[in-house]
Amino acid sequence: MNKLPAIDRYIARLIFFPMVGTLVLSAMLLVLEKMLRLFDFVATEGGPVSIVWRMLANLIPEYLSLGIPIGLMLGILLAFRKLATTSELDVLKGVGMSFGRLMRIPFAFAIALAALNLAIVGFIQPVARYAYEGLQFELRSGALGASIKVGEFTKLGDRMTLRIEESYDDGKSLRGIFVRGDNNDGQRVSATAARGQFLATDDPNTIILRLTQGVLIHESPKFSAPRVLTFDNHDLPIPLPKIEAFRLRGGADREMTIPELFVAGKDQSQSEQTRLESRANFHFRIVEVLSMFLIPLIAIALAIPPKRSTSSLGVFLSIVLLVTQHKINQYAEDMGARGVIDPVIALWVPFLLFAALAIWMYHVVAHVPGGQPIGALERVAAKAAQKIRGLLTLFQRKPRAVESLT
Repeated sequence: MNKLPAIDRYIARLIFFPMVGTLVLSAMLLVLEKMLRLFDFVATEGGPVSIVWRMLANLIPEYLSLGIPIGLMLGILLAFRKLATTSELDVLKGVGMSFGRLMRIPFAFAIALAALNLAIVGFIQPVARYAYEGLQFELRSGALGASIKVGEFTKLGDRMTLRIEESYDDGKSLRGIFVRGDNNDGQRVSATAARGQFLATDDPNTIILRLTQGVLIHESPKFSAPRVLTFDNHDLPIPLPKIEAFRLRGGADREMTIPELFVAGKDQSQSEQTRLESRANFHFRIVEVLSMFLIPLIAIALAIPPKRSTSSLGVFLSIVLLVTQHKINQYAEDMGARGVIDPVIALWVPFLLFAALAIWMYHVVAHVPGGQPIGALERVAAKAAQKIRGLLTLFQRKPRAVESLT
């Protein structure tokens, strides 16, 4: 196998490090932002802290699918911007290397990352999203062993209420206990105890609450007065509430893989709304993946600033273009899912317009002598920067003028 030419290895190295850095940074920022909300959610539901890490792990594929296009765009853009600002690009063109030749490595990265993104959004992310929703359901239903909140009345099933004042040793030692249970025949048993603890039984659907030093009150329509009993130890069986099984995967369109979406979009046994949602989400995912092949064209066009300029306007515009295109796709998916516009038209027409813009920008910078696709914006930005610098200079001179008069 022949080794890559030195120029290709050089360009690959220039692209790789900014791309990986951007991808890792964007994923970390998204994870940190979500982590705070998950900690609050888990604390509110009374679940174990370890569940936060499992939920975040299931969100990583979604964040990678968002970060990969940004990483690819900035990796290529910053690499070619360095080549342009250091005049290396002029040298390469002077020795006969065209833009088409220099695009080999950017497109190699685009093909590899597009395949990775297809695997993520098409197959990995739906399964991970379903697992995330399942963890949320289990946390809310108590299947993850959510603790009883101290100082609050907690319902255990339909007929039992429990309140605990203090909890020690991770719930092994309880203080200040109140429990009340109602029977079908109108009888009611209430108990208070100084201490208590939960004990497991052979029946997985029942646990024992062992109460120590308390009072038990038994009320019934048959009794003229409630019966009161003091005890040193009393075992109270507590039936655990039945936990409803989580739904099957595919209850939401984003939990279906690309082949499953394709089949669901053509399944006449499904409702019209379900078919529209499946078709819209299918085309949305395909368009998002194919858009990555346009990123090298846009990145090259925005990477090269005007001669004798170090303007960073292209870097800013590249992020704006990516975010705008993604938001347009989301809006188009919503329109297609609601049946306002056919999903094919809603998603592929904006994609074709975006592709035409990318091809035009690349043509201008690669084949038009001195071409600058955002030349007008560069000139406006340069004039604005010049005026701002003039105003700042004026403001800095005024205090000195006042000092000279005094």
